[in-house]
Amino acid sequence: MSSRATISSMSTYAILGCGSVGHAVAEELVERGKDVLIVDKDESRVEALRDQDLNAQVADVRDEAVAGLVEDRDVVLIMASDVDANEAAVENIRGRNDDQFVVVRASDPVTSDELTELGADVVINPSSVISDAALRALESGELEYKARQLADVVSATDGRLAIIAHDNPDPDSIAAAAALQAIADHLGVEADILYFGDIGHQENRAFVNLLEIELTHYDDVDIDDYATVALVDPAKAGEVEVDHDIDIFIDHYELEADIEAEFADVRPSVSATSTILTKYIQEFDLSVSQEVATALLYGIRAETLDFRRDTTPADLTAAAYLYPFADHDTLEQVESPNMSPETLDVLAEAITSREVQGSHLVSNAGFISERDALSQAASQLLNLEGITTTAVFGIVEDTIYLAARSKDIRLNIGRVLADAFVDIGESAGHSTQASAEIPLGIFTGIETTEENRETLLSLTEEAVTRKLFDAMGVESESGNNGS
Repeated sequence: MSSRATISSMSTYAILGCGSVGHAVAEELVERGKDVLIVDKDESRVEALRDQDLNAQVADVRDEAVAGLVEDRDVVLIMASDVDANEAAVENIRGRNDDQFVVVRASDPVTSDELTELGADVVINPSSVISDAALRALESGELEYKARQLADVVSATDGRLAIIAHDNPDPDSIAAAAALQAIADHLGVEADILYFGDIGHQENRAFVNLLEIELTHYDDVDIDDYATVALVDPAKAGEVEVDHDIDIFIDHYELEADIEAEFADVRPSVSATSTILTKYIQEFDLSVSQEVATALLYGIRAETLDFRRDTTPADLTAAAYLYPFADHDTLEQVESPNMSPETLDVLAEAITSREVQGSHLVSNAGFISERDALSQAASQLLNLEGITTTAVFGIVEDTIYLAARSKDIRLNIGRVLADAFVDIGESAGHSTQASAEIPLGIFTGIETTEENRETLLSLTEEAVTRKLFDAMGVESESGNNGS
């Protein structure tokens, strides 16, 4: 085991090769009160360093004697522009001392690997450092520019702003809408959060109730009463029909149809729309409320499955920013809501009627009244041993509703549902979760009555199950329930 000192305890440094990079490092270290020895073969450069009261000596960094000269130093930074000289210096130092912390300058990825194999602890490629810094500056500048654009559109609102979440909104959509509402309030504009469909999932209801997020159903307002309309996180819910021009569009998924909006920010490079809105809150330097911070943090966690799915550095830094401001007791309550009797019945029926082929499970929950229970059942069944993909469907009046989940990296469940029900239903989703709606008459052509319910259920089960397994690439074999 190496006995190298920890970084925080290191106080003596050697810099081998003191061009512009080495000089800048030396000045910073001396400013921090560190003991720095500089070695360079250029006599005039060494003389100039000494004139600045820096400890400098003349020597060629590739000479073996240099390793002895810096042997008592905690950290050796080899900063020469000559990579061959740097490689020789690493070999000489490691030949005498295996405990020093060695940082070396490289010129490209190949020499980076070579220097690492020779024993360098850290290899720095200046071109990569510069490009990374340039990209960070570009991202920062772009965010500042986009924030000004967003502020201009919101501030120009002559009346109220409507912020529309997607159909049956999930935590990411609701949280992003709440954050945009907070930004509007900061800019002196009143805004309402509108939604389509239902808030059926227990976690989603707990999320809205505990954080006291006020939402209004789209059908309960006249959209023409709003001067400005924002659409937030709608893409994965499929087609969204709003009887108004869209002024603001924000999402982390691309819509298949073009959206003409005065302001648009679509970032497939992040995994949650809540991440995008968190960046705007930081850019506006808002004192975010505990409720909004909690909502955004939960939105990111829900969308990334607690950072286990498609998580990007931007999602992590946004979550880290929000963490100190969030109410973690409320988060725990949201994540552990009581299960309704209807959801329990749907889950029980789904377990009983499951059909398993390989690692794929399809189940018919029968006639149901709470369609959102299907998604909870699909998520719960994904915990069964050996199961990587689940699809649970049920019938509400004259429509078949289906929820699917997958943790199989080889399968995109959103595409599976699109392939299975193309031209006969509507589907939406992505690689790990999706949903579909299919008119019951597509399969039977028979009107639902109390007398023929069981017959319709049987016909539907066979047709939907077969289509799902076919789309998943497995053959349906009746009777296999995975017992």
